[in-house]
Amino acid sequence: MSVAAVPELSISDPGGTVQLVQVTDTHLSATAGGTLIGMDTDRSLLAVLEALRSAHPAPDALLATGDLADAGAPEAYRRLLGYLDAVTPRHFWLPGNHDDRSAMAAVAGEARMPRELRLGAWQVLMLDSQVPGKVGGRLGDEELARLEAGLSAAAAAGLYTLVCLHHQPVPVGCAWLDEQRVADAERLFAVLGRFPGARGLLWGHVHQALERDRDGLKLFCTPSTCVQFKPGQAEFAVDDAAPGFRWLALHPDGRIDSAVTRVPVDLPVDLESRGYQ
Repeated sequence: MSVAAVPELSISDPGGTVQLVQVTDTHLSATAGGTLIGMDTDRSLLAVLEALRSAHPAPDALLATGDLADAGAPEAYRRLLGYLDAVTPRHFWLPGNHDDRSAMAAVAGEARMPRELRLGAWQVLMLDSQVPGKVGGRLGDEELARLEAGLSAAAAAGLYTLVCLHHQPVPVGCAWLDEQRVADAERLFAVLGRFPGARGLLWGHVHQALERDRDGLKLFCTPSTCVQFKPGQAEFAVDDAAPGFRWLALHPDGRIDSAVTRVPVDLPVDLESRGYQ
């Protein structure tokens, strides 16, 4: 099966602001109409993308940061490809713990799963935190070496960097989720701490929003496009918060402006659920 070519990124002016949007944890099933904890994940994603397209009709790139298919089904990735193409042809994917990286690449093509993007005064590094067969994340020696090499190259080119991954590198205050955070996160932060041009760290996985500052490094987590997890819980709990997406403005002086947009959907969700596979 052939895969669509990815158009060239259009931002080359280092004086321009880079406009990004992020969607994450779409959890599409093999067939349209499949549900996660009672919610139709295709319908919720389409509602989010409609709002995204209305508010941000021409993003420089869209980042889809993992758990894109609930069980790694190629049919789910094919539908996702069509959905995201309707927003922008410049969308780029990371695998999460629910994904099958080989199936993603077979459907979308390796060009949609880049290690690095360069847009204006910015570099975007895409790190793979997936541990096949495990829920939690880890980067490992190879990804950390790739991170360091990328940051060194950005420093030499005078670029700022936004780093993206799927799993959370910091505790978010939910005990059951914090067991799944990036196991070697301290090594990640040790590398980032050596490069002042690293300005942002962006992820998904926890189905809730978060923004923090860590010694000048902006930390961003984004809600799922479907079901949300209740913050501050020791055990699994579903929230009634709306799904959403995140927009980011990467300024040429290294500043990042960002916010989450929630999109209310009239779709059922099982608030009494005590877990899912």
